[in-house]
Amino acid sequence: MSDSNTFGTVVVKQLYDYQKKAIEQILEKLGGHVSNYNLLYQLPTGGGKTVIFSEIARRYIEMTGKKVLILTHRVELCAQTHQMLNEFNVNNKIINSAVKELPVPNDYMCFVAMVETLNNRLRDKILDLDNVGLLIIDEAHYNSFGKLLKFYEKGVLLGVTATPLSSNINIRMRDTYDDLIVGESISSLINLGYLANATTWHYQVGLTSLKVGMNGDYTVSSSERLYNNLVMQEKLLSAYREKSLGKKTLIFNNGIATSQYVYATFQEAGYNIRHLDHKHSAKERKDILDWFKEEKDAILTSVSILTTGFDEPSVESIILNRATKSLTLYFQMIGRGSRVLPDKKEFTVIDLGNNLHRFGLWNGPIDWQDIFQSPETYLAGILSDEEIERNYRYVIPPEIRERFSKSATIDFDIKAEHQKAISSFQRPKSVIENSLLQHITICSENGSNVSDSLALADLLKEEINYRIRVYCNCLKKTSESYVKWLQEDYTRRLKLGIIRTQRQEITGPYETQ
Repeated sequence: MSDSNTFGTVVVKQLYDYQKKAIEQILEKLGGHVSNYNLLYQLPTGGGKTVIFSEIARRYIEMTGKKVLILTHRVELCAQTHQMLNEFNVNNKIINSAVKELPVPNDYMCFVAMVETLNNRLRDKILDLDNVGLLIIDEAHYNSFGKLLKFYEKGVLLGVTATPLSSNINIRMRDTYDDLIVGESISSLINLGYLANATTWHYQVGLTSLKVGMNGDYTVSSSERLYNNLVMQEKLLSAYREKSLGKKTLIFNNGIATSQYVYATFQEAGYNIRHLDHKHSAKERKDILDWFKEEKDAILTSVSILTTGFDEPSVESIILNRATKSLTLYFQMIGRGSRVLPDKKEFTVIDLGNNLHRFGLWNGPIDWQDIFQSPETYLAGILSDEEIERNYRYVIPPEIRERFSKSATIDFDIKAEHQKAISSFQRPKSVIENSLLQHITICSENGSNVSDSLALADLLKEEINYRIRVYCNCLKKTSESYVKWLQEDYTRRLKLGIIRTQRQEITGPYETQ
């Protein structure tokens, strides 16, 4: 995140003003405690957390003469941290599976390790934490370091994260950390020119078939049943064509099978795409990521393997082909597109999981202190899928509305029409019949011929699906299969009605028998 200048063999990192401010705040807090103090620092993805805690490590060693231990949860993050510490002239050593013992004596003042590896080395007594004054936890929201704390009781702890909300719904971060320092906001970093701005496009998806697992998020199996079907694959492909065509794109899925389906769908459509998951070898992963970096219009479909430890500034589009109940994951996925370049100040986000309605805009305001203090209240306030679906109102995009310019109005309030039908003792199905008649009318009066009118009908696909779902919600009890059938039946009758109208084969109102 920061520039660097080299003078001989000494590298001096040039820190941004907000990074300098954060470092002073953190050191002031840590300086007031010799031991038994845990501090949490929040900064958005792309804000330079590694830069900040590397400088803190350097200054802490310089001021106290004590050692620093930095923990990560990914191999890639270990390597990135090691490199950053080198740029700050911090003599550091990675403790990985290849390190069976440390040389004695050694002059390392800083160690970088994965949590599990360190657990093993402490158990084997290869590393002595008594010499460590500061423990830094990267991606602290994972809360995977609990076992280590029994080895480390004498120094201070600094956790860093973009989202101070535990990934484990049963663990509160405020039970581990004494204080939270909130860094610069996403909107502020955008305004300062350090992050790219996101333009978000939302496509409504019915999610009531999804199941929530023990970890509090949607299960892979229920997600794959929904997102692997042909309708969702077509919706994804259509969204890409409408908003991200030709852009370097990352597609996130919940499940390897879904990602493989996406790969097959896009490949068949002739697009430049590859699939990546944790089963790929290190060489295969490198080759795929190198390809993605070099190809201008590359599409990479994956699961969660690219949410952390992946940094490719040229990403222009993020597609969330999944729903998540994890605020952290939501921010991590979108954050992959937020890096700036001289010719890249904005990027596209396509949401196919109602995540926007669940969490708000990625660059919108959020009270991290409140979430840190009362995570239960925040989690309880998140809208359910049923509520999202009930409150959602589809608005025809301006570019589609323009295609129906000959029609004075194209609006149709399903809820109001249903209430009117019930009040006047009409059968509920009359609502669908009236809606269908209106669609036939506006397609016919704006199309110059049958083919043109049928093409206009295709533009109404999202609105049709929305109207059907609202209608079915009014009926209270309807199955997902009935909703799907009604959507297909409506579309078929719409096209038939257009053909009959254009050929002037009807003499009165179109009846849906």
